[in-house]
Amino acid sequence: MFAVRLVQLIERHADALSEGLEQKLRNATRSQELLQKVPADELRRRSHEIYRHLGEWLTTKTESDIEERYIGLGMRRARQGVSFSAFLWAVNSTKEHLWEFLEREGLLEEPLELIAELDLLHSLEIFFDRVLYFASVGYEREQREVGEHVKHAHIA
Repeated sequence: MFAVRLVQLIERHADALSEGLEQKLRNATRSQELLQKVPADELRRRSHEIYRHLGEWLTTKTESDIEERYIGLGMRRARQGVSFSAFLWAVNSTKEHLWEFLEREGLLEEPLELIAELDLLHSLEIFFDRVLYFASVGYEREQREVGEHVKHAHIA
């Protein structure tokens, strides 16, 4: 089992993490498209949901829960006209921002809890990999549906 104290620390700092991520995205040129097409409060809610409920996402949520949530998000970003590369950049920034927080807190350096920390890191990698996979499925599904709709409109 991964280090519970690390997850609790992340969850306690969810507001600051979400605000910091928003700042990081504002300062990155690769995020400008996303920021123009997705309301800031929506981005903040999404990141806050991950950070605030990280323990649930890693321990009690099933792959089906992640699939349902992130297929929907992928479809939403496609409808909003966000390029897939901009979407991927934002998800990776969410993960990187979390790593930077843990490094700043000095929590990835204590040898006594190294195994628990490695377990947490592994669980986070799996979670974010599934987020990206299922969001890409939703994104592609939305693109196919729009393509089919356009195709049928031309036929009619």
